[in-house]
Amino acid sequence: MMVRKHILAAAIVTALGSGLAAGVSLPAQASDVKVIVNGMPITDYDIARRAAFLKLQHKKGNLPQMAREELTDDMLKRQEMRRLNIVVSDTEVNQAFERFATNNKMTLAQLTGVLDKAGVTADHFKEYIRLQMGWGRALSTRNRSQGGSRVSEQDAVQRMLKDGGKKPVSTEFTLQQVIFVVPAADRGNIAKRRNEANALRAKFNGCDSTRDMAKGILDVTVRDLGRFVEQELPPEWSKQVTATSAGHATTTLDTDKGVEFLGVCATRQLSDDRVARLVFSQEAAAANQKPDATAEAVNKQYLDDLRKKASIVNR
Repeated sequence: MMVRKHILAAAIVTALGSGLAAGVSLPAQASDVKVIVNGMPITDYDIARRAAFLKLQHKKGNLPQMAREELTDDMLKRQEMRRLNIVVSDTEVNQAFERFATNNKMTLAQLTGVLDKAGVTADHFKEYIRLQMGWGRALSTRNRSQGGSRVSEQDAVQRMLKDGGKKPVSTEFTLQQVIFVVPAADRGNIAKRRNEANALRAKFNGCDSTRDMAKGILDVTVRDLGRFVEQELPPEWSKQVTATSAGHATTTLDTDKGVEFLGVCATRQLSDDRVARLVFSQEAAAANQKPDATAEAVNKQYLDDLRKKASIVNR
């Protein structure tokens, strides 16, 4: 599940411009435990910070009670992530926090100041980001374990018979990855690295010469990724790769590793059982997908299951 950036960003920017309305009052001490979830405590201080966060998002209603419910769900999510060995690193969280500030034309100091003045704190927001990232991975794991909309070979054969025996055709891409590494501690240097990456990309004329062109440039990694059918491409690269012809490179993309682009070494048309399975699986997923409603239903069912098995004590 992703952070609802469009709502939260508007609220934070409004708060920055207005100097902030009165926030939710915080308790003097964080010693009073209000909820215990499977033995883990949620304090009145935690609840006050979340209530302040909800206020910053312009939520209406009984904010302390809403905060209590959200934090209970968050604790269940955190415990499930631990069970699944899902870890979101501090680097990932800090980079997401920085992107949020940059995308909303704020410095880190401004964003931190707004959150602190609102009674939310930057640390609480970062933990919120960490949870959203980790819970999204937990949902993906659950979906895979339940089979998702995967199509079997037998299903694919039946579908092909209905289509007169024709197998669908897809494009296979042979790819090369070029990474201009930017350490987490040096993210302020990313614009310079982006310029260097674009300079090399402009000279790209095939995968055979990439390593020679990269010689002499510090901290550049070139990796041969192998072959990918179109339906197997990572979502963040899919549109760029399919729009790039063989012997050329995609545009650059800022990632947690630095600045990257992909070289399309070669392409070819494929029509086999694996392609049929992938194509039909993608079509089935698209046909069954109901944006937001489906995601919310899966999320709700997962949390309902966790709540049924949990020990939750409200004080």
